[in-house]
Amino acid sequence: MKRYFVILSVMFASASMSTYAQMLPYQNPDLSPEERARDLCSRLTLEEKASLMENASPAIERLGIPAFNWWSEALHGIGRNGLATVFPITMGMAATWDDALVQQCFDAASTEARAKNNIARARMEKDLYCKSLSFWTPNINIFRDPRWGRGQETYGEDPYLTSRMGVAVVKGLQGPADSKYQKLLACAKHYAVHSGPEWNRHSFNVEDLPLRDLWETYLPAFQALVQEGHVAEVMCAYQRYEGKPCCGSDRLLQQILRNEWGFDGLVTSDCGAIDDFWKPGRHGYLGTRDEAISQAVISGTDVECGNTYHKLGEAVKKGLVTESQVDVSLMRLLKARFKLGDFDEDRQVSWKQIGYEVIDCQSHRDLALKAAQESIVLLQNKDNVLPLSGDEKILVMGKNAQDEEMQWGNYNGFPAQTITILQGIKSRAPQTSFLDGIPLVLAEDEELKISREEILNAAKDVDVVVFVGGISPRLEGEEMRVTYPGFKGGDRTDIELPQVQRRILGWLSEAGKKVVFVNCSGSAIALKPESSTCKAILQAWYGGQAGGEALAQVLFGEYNPAGKLPVTFYADNTQLPDFEDYRMKGRTYRYFDGKPLWPFGYGLSYTQFTLDKVQYKNNKVRVRVKNTGARDGQEVVQVYLKRADDVDGPRMALRGFRRVAVKAGRSASVEIPFDENSFTWWDKKSNSMRPLPGRYQLMVGTSSRAEDLQTLEVDF
Repeated sequence: MKRYFVILSVMFASASMSTYAQMLPYQNPDLSPEERARDLCSRLTLEEKASLMENASPAIERLGIPAFNWWSEALHGIGRNGLATVFPITMGMAATWDDALVQQCFDAASTEARAKNNIARARMEKDLYCKSLSFWTPNINIFRDPRWGRGQETYGEDPYLTSRMGVAVVKGLQGPADSKYQKLLACAKHYAVHSGPEWNRHSFNVEDLPLRDLWETYLPAFQALVQEGHVAEVMCAYQRYEGKPCCGSDRLLQQILRNEWGFDGLVTSDCGAIDDFWKPGRHGYLGTRDEAISQAVISGTDVECGNTYHKLGEAVKKGLVTESQVDVSLMRLLKARFKLGDFDEDRQVSWKQIGYEVIDCQSHRDLALKAAQESIVLLQNKDNVLPLSGDEKILVMGKNAQDEEMQWGNYNGFPAQTITILQGIKSRAPQTSFLDGIPLVLAEDEELKISREEILNAAKDVDVVVFVGGISPRLEGEEMRVTYPGFKGGDRTDIELPQVQRRILGWLSEAGKKVVFVNCSGSAIALKPESSTCKAILQAWYGGQAGGEALAQVLFGEYNPAGKLPVTFYADNTQLPDFEDYRMKGRTYRYFDGKPLWPFGYGLSYTQFTLDKVQYKNNKVRVRVKNTGARDGQEVVQVYLKRADDVDGPRMALRGFRRVAVKAGRSASVEIPFDENSFTWWDKKSNSMRPLPGRYQLMVGTSSRAEDLQTLEVDF
């Protein structure tokens, strides 16, 4: 029998060798992606090359090249492609401070992505928009200003936290590093120095930015995703940096990205960004379309999201760019597609065996619930009004209480079932009543359709009012036409809670009602008055398909909240610098010297934790966390650093964290790696970030607030 299998194996091997001998080199899966790409590139006409460099790349039948679309979305689950598991928005994921969980969520998303691509191919669909294997996520821009409407798509205001979350996303999407075929292509965006405003992004120039801010704040996450995460793609941003559009910047795309960081993947433009080079009313950087195309390709923008690169042949004929320069870009695209197994038979690529049954399956729903649970931040809990017992007479009000689409965020998919906050509460307290007609915002000339008397009458005999307010993805997001007071073009002009909600909360407080305020938003809302009028405040973000269930579990004590803020919650508008000023002075917990309402890294629990004396030894930070309360819970140990002699530097900078579960009355040891790279700091002598010898303050605690930290003096 053994001899039979040996003979059979030799026969199959011989047949395989014979088959490969008949193949052209680019068709041979035993060759490297580089070798295959080089051979295929040599067989393409200039017009075919140009077509492959557009985001919607057509099939080239004479060479057996399948259609491919570089544009798919997976911001917090597969987006814009029907049924999918919808996780909390990325800002909510950042609030978990759990990068291992984030990687699991995006591994689930990438599994659903492969299933959807397999279905589309089996159906021989021609339009592969949002059905292909290249995903333009994660958004790792630093959320420097809470007025930016797309901040909800980021992982907060801190470079280190953003780096950890971003690397986790890339690993989840792209799959195991030792796999022959990559699961998907992830994309780090928007490179670089990009975080609003939305309304002028096609003409805005970031200028007079100190080098320190560039390297210390805006670039670290991109560098981490390139060098540690090995991200496949980078998307260049719309705006100009130092006078040049980012998609035509030699400094960003060549000097830094490729020469200094060694990036060998591909660069894609944001959609329509190449047109911004030359079209009237935009950057005004170049005069013609052909000049724009040529500059983008020469600078290293390999894929265009738009419809301009199909004219690439004309630019070559005019001598503005050479075909060999086009080939440099094309090689990167072809290599990426070969790494995916895009040209190879289904049986050769394990990812092509994934079926429909994984889409929004139970295990993925469980992950969505866990992520939503971990994302919720308890900001205030006066008199321990929470958790509720379930026996109270409860009145729920606020538009967001029954709005399932709000929970989906933006760039979203569509789950089979969404549990709203109202549904979650009623499933535990069926006696709960709901008062409809409480809007999020009113237009300038619009009147509230429900009277004060009606509101107070509804609340007359209840024990607690759960007011579910904040804003929604219909008010903040990418280039939106929103004209309500306080909003402009997808951004906010101020960060205060909309006046109509503030007014109603004031009425309830004056009537002596016990109010639990649930804030749904993509980022910080100024809630200083509400910290007085409300007993408890919860930050629920846009919680995904399980957001309502998770919130109800927290309200009724079935889950002990442990989320921490990934952004500073400022007290009011006066604490914000000019929105269009990209300098970091006065921004985020690192450079803001005022007193915020709630600081970065802050979040309460239904139990209490203490930290024993912190130790730093052998490149590790060690501390024991004690749960001194009566409930099991989780805490996030945070490690910050400050250089003692750096008067111009940040107040502190996050350098490590660990989320740990501790049972009531017990303790747990936490160990956080802290090697020489953790001492990377701005060196003004070399104008660079590097491990910098000197004396530092090492601060360890449960938020960035001074009273929550222990401080050690250490020398490096």
